[in-house]
Amino acid sequence: MANKSYRSVLLPVATLFGLALVWQASCSLFAIDPWMLPSPLDIAERMGTDAARLAEQSAATLTLALKGIGLGVGFGVVSAILFHLIPGVRTALSPVIIITQNIPLIALGPLLMLWFGFGILPKLILLVLVCYFPVAWSMLAGLGQAEPHLREYLAMIGAKRWEVLRRLELPASLPYFFSGLKITATYSISSAIVAEWLGGSEGIGHYLVLKKNGYDTAGVFSAIICIVALSLLFYGIAALLERLVIRWRPPRSEEKGGKAA
Repeated sequence: MANKSYRSVLLPVATLFGLALVWQASCSLFAIDPWMLPSPLDIAERMGTDAARLAEQSAATLTLALKGIGLGVGFGVVSAILFHLIPGVRTALSPVIIITQNIPLIALGPLLMLWFGFGILPKLILLVLVCYFPVAWSMLAGLGQAEPHLREYLAMIGAKRWEVLRRLELPASLPYFFSGLKITATYSISSAIVAEWLGGSEGIGHYLVLKKNGYDTAGVFSAIICIVALSLLFYGIAALLERLVIRWRPPRSEEKGGKAA
């Protein structure tokens, strides 16, 4: 087991390191201009030079994404419960929600900024719209997955609707909720970048625009690395929360071992 876990970490790291070596060698061998494709060493040098600024801009993006996730997840949980308890509300509002999810962010962002200005409000609305849907629809699916015989048992002992929801349906929906949360955690960073790209004076998205306009390709790659790191951080936190909250689910290795046995 230990060797397997080490291998799952070392193999991807070795692959990335190998790709970086090939990239560096190609840039040196073919004398590629840094403005077109900077080498990994050029990118590392730029990140070192702009380390303080990158940290400051990443913190701004992180703060914006956390606010968007908090509001989006809150609205998602409340609406999932509401849709589950009152199916008519779901039927009435589902088409509107689905339509909003099919509008490209690059088109919706400018409209929100025309309506609400260039402050934080249009950015938060954009993030909430992105973060809301995966959580709401995943949790709504989970609320309907509770065991039928347990429902019957609770009905037999006179449990009220809210007791069934609290004791049975909400715990059953947690795996689905965390599946949606992990999707939301990843999307929130890219959505925050789009919001900052469209309008703002801080954040990695704003930094990215400045570097792109200045033809600083190494700076653009530095911003991309920060974006990927933030997305992985958010995904890792969501996965860790899932493991801490859902303690009754056995690890996947145990599940596989049990099936094999």
